[in-house]
Amino acid sequence: MKYNVRGQRMEVTNALRDYVEKKLSRLERYFEAPPQSDVHVTLSVTKGRHAVEVTIPLPNFMLRAEEKSGDMYASIDLVVDKLERQIRKHKTKMNKKLKHLNSSKVMFREDAGSAGHTAAALLVDEEEDFELVRTKRFKFKPMDVDEAILQMNLVGHTFYVFANSATKEVNVVYRRTDGTYGLIESDN
Repeated sequence: MKYNVRGQRMEVTNALRDYVEKKLSRLERYFEAPPQSDVHVTLSVTKGRHAVEVTIPLPNFMLRAEEKSGDMYASIDLVVDKLERQIRKHKTKMNKKLKHLNSSKVMFREDAGSAGHTAAALLVDEEEDFELVRTKRFKFKPMDVDEAILQMNLVGHTFYVFANSATKEVNVVYRRTDGTYGLIESDN
């Protein structure tokens, strides 16, 4: 994997860069072939909180995790642990689908477990089913991003789906944990 490590409001030292690469290289054991895309890592410090964001684009899905703590090295450890849990969870879901479809194409290696166990055996406890309890249908009124944020705040939600009047596409605005807002657009 190729690592793109950058600092936001801080300088990334060689020691930090090496630590990030060493810790993230642990994830390579879960893949048959390492991802061809760059792994994006952003390190930042805000009000004494050390944050690490990692994004790993893969062919069929995107791995993304963010962690904050009082120490940058601890944040790196936490984000790698979170990414490992995501990979194992996705692997379990894929293996269930593959067993159901009787397909032989496997995205992750079976021998990625530790202490003589396969990752699939370790994941039985982490497996969870998703239960869809409600479906809603809406007609989207075209609006700009500012109006969508206003509507989101009026209904008291943390996200709002709307038809963007500028792009004519469905977008999502959301409230971030730091109190700012984000916009999700389609990349078609």
